[in-house]
Amino acid sequence: MIAELGHYALVLALCVALAQSIVPLAGAQKGDPALMATAKPAAYAQFLLVALAFGCLIHAFVVSDFTVENVVRNSHSQKPMLYKVSGAWGNHEGSMVLWSLILALFGASVAAFGRNLPPGLKARTLSIQAMIGVAFLAFIVFTSNPFERVLPPPPDGQDLNPLLQDPGLAFHPPLLYVGYVGFSIVFAFAMAALIEGRVDAAWARWVRPWSLAAWASLTAGIALGSWWAYYELGWGGWWFWDPVENASFMPWLVGAALLHSAIVAEKRDALKTWTILLAILAFALSLIGTFLVRSGILTSVHAFAVDPQRGVFILAIIVVAIGGSLALYAWRAPMLKGGGLFQPISREGALVLNNLLLATATATVFIGTLYPLFLEALGGAKVSVGPPFFNATFVPLMVPLLLAVSFGPLLGWKRADLAGALQRLRAALVLSVAAIVVTLWMDHGRNLIAAAAIGLAAWLFFGAWVEWAERVKLFRAPWATVWERAVNLPRAAWGMTIAHAGVGLMVLGITGSTAWQSESIKMMRPGERFDLAGYTFVFKGTERREGPNFFATRGVFEVYKGERLYATMTPEKRLFPVAGTTTTEASIRTNILADLYLTIGDPEGGGQPGSPGAPAFIVMAGSDTPWTVRAYHNPLVPWIWLGSLVMVLGAGVSLTDRRHRVGAPRRMAAPGAMPAAAE
Repeated sequence: MIAELGHYALVLALCVALAQSIVPLAGAQKGDPALMATAKPAAYAQFLLVALAFGCLIHAFVVSDFTVENVVRNSHSQKPMLYKVSGAWGNHEGSMVLWSLILALFGASVAAFGRNLPPGLKARTLSIQAMIGVAFLAFIVFTSNPFERVLPPPPDGQDLNPLLQDPGLAFHPPLLYVGYVGFSIVFAFAMAALIEGRVDAAWARWVRPWSLAAWASLTAGIALGSWWAYYELGWGGWWFWDPVENASFMPWLVGAALLHSAIVAEKRDALKTWTILLAILAFALSLIGTFLVRSGILTSVHAFAVDPQRGVFILAIIVVAIGGSLALYAWRAPMLKGGGLFQPISREGALVLNNLLLATATATVFIGTLYPLFLEALGGAKVSVGPPFFNATFVPLMVPLLLAVSFGPLLGWKRADLAGALQRLRAALVLSVAAIVVTLWMDHGRNLIAAAAIGLAAWLFFGAWVEWAERVKLFRAPWATVWERAVNLPRAAWGMTIAHAGVGLMVLGITGSTAWQSESIKMMRPGERFDLAGYTFVFKGTERREGPNFFATRGVFEVYKGERLYATMTPEKRLFPVAGTTTTEASIRTNILADLYLTIGDPEGGGQPGSPGAPAFIVMAGSDTPWTVRAYHNPLVPWIWLGSLVMVLGAGVSLTDRRHRVGAPRRMAAPGAMPAAAE
């Protein structure tokens, strides 16, 4: 009965979304306050109904209701409770309900917190958000019902994909979805502004916090997914330019450009049409990412294995949403008046450079990701575009962008002095050169490119804090004055400094883990040892362990640094008997400066995952059996996720800025000027 209640709630939510997409929009066109006012209760009702449906779905997973087909295919009675709950969104149908829930949540949030929005803009925004909700709720109700019954019910379920039975993957999809769907509300604001024919500083200020929230969540989701891939897949890396990784990375890049472009639209009333276009593209790329993982055209550990017919439905949504929005943009954007003029060397110019490089980088990733798919669809050869292509095309675009990051905040609006900005950055420049020299000395001059990249990381980190020091007059004013200026500094300025410093930390981690990774792959018997990066690994043997729904062989290794026991590491090979597959559980020992990373693979002559011989290596491996062992020493790799965390922290601090919660101040009209409404 609870499953039917959830399905009924989804149908009601679809009806409410349909009404919300029509009535307030008609009211805004007619100027009818009563019709426009229906948007707010409709947004609340839609959210509550989808939340009820999602709660019913989670209940079915928690109680292991095997009369529901979705639970049968993605759960098991012996699965830990965390993965029973996360199994609700670890599949296609459930994840679409979560998508619709977050979509409705953003609409309800605008209804609740958009008190300063003009009624017409608010009504149009909520109507367009509801149109997106109609598309996805119809998709769920007509093609992807998560409450489909199966009778008679089986005695137990087929279990969730073992790779998804991990805390990182329990929280990775919701964070990604908040990012993906967060751009939908920015898209709705952009469409509402185009319909209204008005984009001003107030609009840009209303858009910025929603863009920032979406971008921050997407940053956290990508970082968490990267961390999961690092410790769960057992290959020692953290990014592979997988098509589904790229699907989340592209809206992140465009979202970063949107954040910076909105600043120019707010402060200088410029780049308005470009900001609108970026808002459209950010959500369009989110939809494309949704299509890639649900259409069946990709084979990836991240992708949902679903039938292509569902992909066609999502493709139709993409065509209507992107095609319709771009058509509206082509019609209305030329009518938007241009803003203030500025010189190329100015803060506006730096932000334009930022946007151009980010947009070009996005286009590079887009081509590299989709070109093989287009080529294969047209009957061409099956090709693979991997890390060499992206490293050769994407990285060179990022270098000038990262060099310019420290300059931008120190440049003045309209016109600036580049030499003056460099003069104020001399401390960051000196420290960057020092970082290069120290790196070359420690590396014996073997890797000039890596040393330059370390210098770039230092330039980003110290440049961010030099700009902050300029704002608070550090070392140029009494400490009382410095403290007062720091306390009164807008939180958005604090957030920018922290986020830019986080980028520097992330570049440091990427460089260290890429340039100086050490690897050793061996077949080892108990009692044997090997050396790696100054550490000695001694294989003590294996032991059997049972989990709640898996069996595991655990390798025991003692790690010595010189004569001193440094750590005992215990990587595992797990067998999930219900799913019939195995996973690798890496053992990682970190000291912040580097990771020791160890995995144990199959024994000599052992079965392959999923084959009839697979259980044998869990139970029957002998004491003298040789095992495949992979060990890595990854310098500075923890700084990748530390830098990502700092970036998210910076975005969070910026979101607390009071200016993001109020409308932009109205400009006073000059004496005798025409009122804004008449204009």
